[in-house]
Amino acid sequence: MAGGTPLIIPARERGLDAHTVRGAAARLRVGIKDVAREAGVSLGTVSNVLNRPGIVAESTRRRVLDVIDSIGYVRTEGARQLHGLASRVIALLGLDPAGPSFTALTTGIGQAAREADLGVMVCTGASDPAEEDRHLALLTSHRVRGAVLTSGDGVERTVAALRRHALPFVVADQYTPEPAACSVGIDDVAGGYAAVRHLLERGHRDVVYVGGPDRLAPIRDRRTGARRAVNRSGLPSASLYELACSAPTVSAGNDAGHRILGLPVRPTAVFCADDLLALGVMQALYEAGLRVPDDVAMVGYDDLEFAASAVVPLTTVRRPAVAMGRQAGRLLIGDTAHDAGHEHAHVVLQPELVVRRSTLTAPVR
Repeated sequence: MAGGTPLIIPARERGLDAHTVRGAAARLRVGIKDVAREAGVSLGTVSNVLNRPGIVAESTRRRVLDVIDSIGYVRTEGARQLHGLASRVIALLGLDPAGPSFTALTTGIGQAAREADLGVMVCTGASDPAEEDRHLALLTSHRVRGAVLTSGDGVERTVAALRRHALPFVVADQYTPEPAACSVGIDDVAGGYAAVRHLLERGHRDVVYVGGPDRLAPIRDRRTGARRAVNRSGLPSASLYELACSAPTVSAGNDAGHRILGLPVRPTAVFCADDLLALGVMQALYEAGLRVPDDVAMVGYDDLEFAASAVVPLTTVRRPAVAMGRQAGRLLIGDTAHDAGHEHAHVVLQPELVVRRSTLTAPVR
C-alpha cells in the first residue's frame, strides 16, 4: 500500500488459499468510489443513500444498496465523522438502572434507533459523579449523536454537564429542568390517584401507602396522587397512612409488611409505589396468616411481568415505559437531525389501572 504499512495476511498459518487472501484484501480496500462506479451513480448519490435515504428515488436507492451488499462495502464511523457527518449512535444514560422500568425504557429507545438505522450505547450507574464524568468523556470521544437521560439522583447536575459538553439530550421519566430540551414523562400523579380511588370505591377507609425513595420524582408524584384521591373523597387525610422505604425492592416491601402488621389498627388495603414492594408486602402478610384480598387488598405500580402471574394476580398501575422510551428516542433523533421544523416537546403519557384479583373481594362495608 502506497504511503502506509503493507497489508500482511499470514495465509499459510490460517489455512487460506491465495484466491481467498486476494478476495479479503480487495474487500478491505472497497470504498464509496467503488460503490458509485458499480452502481453508475455519483458519489453524492451514494452519500445520500447512506445518510439521507428519504431524498433518493426508490429504484436508485435499491440499486446502490444492492451494490453495497454485493461488493462488501462497510461504512466506517470514523470516516463519517471526519467528513462532518452525524454519528450513527445515540446513548442512554441510566441514572437509576435498577429501576423496574429501565429494561422497558431501553427496549423503546432501541426500537426508535432501529427505525432510524442507528445504534444505542447504554451507560449505567451515571448517578455517581465520578462515573458520570467517565461516561461523558466516553460519549464525547465517540461523538455520539445525543443522549436520553433517565430520571434519578442528580439529574440536574447531569443536565448541566451535558450542556457543558454541547451534547443534545432528552430527559425521560420526568420533566426536564432545562426548558430548551425535550422530555417524556408519565403522569404518575394520575396513576397514584387512580390506584387509591379504586380502593376507596371498593369501600376501604384505612389505606396504607408504601412509598419508595422520595428523592425520585415519579415516586413523589405517586404519593401526591394518592393523597389527592383521599382529599377529593372528603375523607380525613389520616385515612391514608404512609410508610417510607429506602428502595423499591422485595426485601424493603417485606420489611414494610412487618411494620404494617405492627400498626395499632390493621388496614384493609395497601397501595405500593412499586410492584416489587407489593410482592414483599404480600410475602409478609402471608407469613402472618393473612389472605389477599380477603383480609387485605393490594395495589402495586408498574405492571411488571410477574404481576399478572402471581399466586394472587396483582391489581396495578401500568406505566407505558416502552412507549416512553420509543418517544424519547424519536425526539432525540429529530432534535439531532437539524430539522428546521423541530420544536422541543414535553410529552406526558397516561398510565392505566389494571384491575386483577388482589382487590376483587366483596366491597368493604
